[in-house]
Amino acid sequence: MRKYLIAGASSGIGRALTEKLSAEGHTLYLITQHPQELQHLENVHFIESGFLEDDWAAEGMPESLDGLAYLPGTINLKPIRGLKAADFRNDFEVNVVGAVKVLQAALKALKNGDRSSVVLFSTVAVTQGMPFHASIAAAKGAVEGLGRSLAAELAPAIRVNVVAPSLTNTPLAAKLLSTPEKIEASAKRHPLQRVGEAIDIANMAAFLLGTESSWTTGQVIGVDGGLSAARV
Repeated sequence: MRKYLIAGASSGIGRALTEKLSAEGHTLYLITQHPQELQHLENVHFIESGFLEDDWAAEGMPESLDGLAYLPGTINLKPIRGLKAADFRNDFEVNVVGAVKVLQAALKALKNGDRSSVVLFSTVAVTQGMPFHASIAAAKGAVEGLGRSLAAELAPAIRVNVVAPSLTNTPLAAKLLSTPEKIEASAKRHPLQRVGEAIDIANMAAFLLGTESSWTTGQVIGVDGGLSAARV
């Protein structure tokens, strides 16, 4: 069994990934603001949250890790005329700076691990040019650049890949999927004619964290119902 660090473990894709890896018997180190929601799981340890704070100490980090997944994110959809500099800063802080801080804190442990893997998260909106996505697409585009850069810098000891989902049925997207009509409209935009579920994305993340993907690094992989690659 392997040891994984998951940031953003208590909701949406992060929770689906945490529950999947726990059920498979892996040891998990979790960063979450809601640890009480995951205390029923076996083989879990909690690391202090607050990684966006300057004095974050990452207390509880183990000596070795075999993988890291960073899942905190934002959905901030506004027309460009309504976006403020603070919106861009917040999206960048949560999606990029947070990922960097967690990875820096875990880097020594990852280097001590067995064929370690890092999984970051982007969005299909980076490649598809969707309206009202300027702030989040800019931040997630930076995540993709970060992932490719680190894949080169950290090879061969650590692999780094990025998963780019489409809109997924999670609490973060609840306002966008709040009615049957919104769900149907979103489903129809995808060649596979349905909205993604958290486990769809978690399955890909688990594959990239594991040893079966040991010759894959520097990739941005769309798990998006075909939205980025096919037209129907």
